Amino acid sequence: MSNVNPLNSSKLIARIILILAGIAAIWFLVGLVNNSINNALNPLQQTNHELGTQVANLLHPTPTIIPDPVTIINEVQSLARLETIRYNVEKVITAETGQGTFAFLIQDRLLLVAHGLVIAGIDMAKIKPEDMWLDQGVLNVRLPEAEVFVATLDNEKTYVYERDTGILKSPDPNLETTARQAAEEEILKAALEDGILDQAMTNAQLYLRWFFETLGYKQINFVLLTP
Repeated sequence: MSNVNPLNSSKLIARIILILAGIAAIWFLVGLVNNSINNALNPLQQTNHELGTQVANLLHPTPTIIPDPVTIINEVQSLARLETIRYNVEKVITAETGQGTFAFLIQDRLLLVAHGLVIAGIDMAKIKPEDMWLDQGVLNVRLPEAEVFVATLDNEKTYVYERDTGILKSPDPNLETTARQAAEEEILKAALEDGILDQAMTNAQLYLRWFFETLGYKQINFVLLTP
């Protein structure tokens, strides 16, 4: 059996403790150095970030909207419109100037994808007392013609898909406005050609028939009001 010298064991344990303490001290010093470096670099990194943000704002500025504090109400009008149908229409409009042989030099062309809505119905304010009468138990109602109340673009969905400008031509600031005006006209035209007024009148009669029946009238006859 071998004898273990207690003195040697104590020295070995002491050395291990010193080595561990040294490793801990080195680890602590490395952490301090890293923190110092990070603290030194943070202001520089923050400055670079702020500079990058300022450059981005210069290249892509955010528009500032300042409404005039004065509001002028020109007219207030009571309405009695019965809206009976709504069309959602999409139309592609091409607006261009400077076409021809030298189009690549002087053209200005854009493609507008227009989304709009058309609302139609009848104006109940046009129905007078004499336009409703009873004849042998039949309620006769003379209705005004159906009309379009709203025909406008949906600005949130309408956008310029493509724009080409010639080498010698600067973009025309009025070209998009012209395209949007044409889009409104085309959207209204498309709804009219699809028969929106006829459908508006049919829907109005269905609603009013139900309304008069709930009032107790069993037979209702609708007569169109001639313009």
